[in-house]
Amino acid sequence: MNISLRQLRTFLAVARHRSFSRAGDAIGLSQPAVSHALRELEGELGLKLLDRTTRDVALTEAGQSLAGTLERLLDELEGCLAETRQLGETRQGRVRVAASPTISANLMPSCIARSSERHPKLSLTLRDQVQQLVLASVRSGEVDFGVIIDPLGADDLYCETILQEPFCLVCRGDHRFAGNESVAWSELAGEPLVLLDYASGSRPLIDKAFAQQQVSMEVAQELGHSTTVYRMIEAGIGISVLPILALPLPEASDLVVRPLTPAVERSLMLVRRKNRSLSPLAETVWTLISEVAAEFAASRAWP
Repeated sequence: MNISLRQLRTFLAVARHRSFSRAGDAIGLSQPAVSHALRELEGELGLKLLDRTTRDVALTEAGQSLAGTLERLLDELEGCLAETRQLGETRQGRVRVAASPTISANLMPSCIARSSERHPKLSLTLRDQVQQLVLASVRSGEVDFGVIIDPLGADDLYCETILQEPFCLVCRGDHRFAGNESVAWSELAGEPLVLLDYASGSRPLIDKAFAQQQVSMEVAQELGHSTTVYRMIEAGIGISVLPILALPLPEASDLVVRPLTPAVERSLMLVRRKNRSLSPLAETVWTLISEVAAEFAASRAWP
């Protein structure tokens, strides 16, 4: 059956007022619209609900039965909808977000702090995972959405770019590149590289950048976290290509950062299941993270 709430509410108004015109006045419909809604409802049910005369409207036995039950059900439905609306308005509940490590460490703390300040009744839970696990958590519905690096072809997901940031060179202060204002990708040919491994969303983009610049990569070490990469560089194992979001450098470090030319950027994205709407609370956090990312981009400067 194809029965609408509008038809049911119109029927209840007629049952209460025993008049099409008075019912229409009560719910803001014209008398012809009331008549049309009732005819549709009776047609869907295959029952006559009203006996109409020129002077009066009376409920049939089926109409009386429906009116008695329907009034209670609609009251319960309206109460449920009011509670749901209130939940969205009070911003009370839990939102689960997954993010890859550099994003968790350098962008999400500000997002969580701002969420706590603006919406103290909203609990924002962060799941810190490598990119492939973030994508799996989003697809399975374990989290409301994720914050990741461009997943390059995840067509089953809805992705929205919130920040673009360049890759940079990190080397020791005594390296020959340290005295340059910038370093060309082509100059990295033959240099031992200490890079993030393929659990990072950045690694496929770094490989793609080297290929586009026609530079052969000499990978000395592949590691899971930028902190370990820094330690390897300090030990003289090699130099690295990292995103700006992996900064700042360790305290008291002799490492330096230089721009790479031409500039190659990675995209940070919010990602959720395609064709699945976010809850009002999750939508609030989605917008808040976009806002914080925009402020980060506006304030970004080379160290």
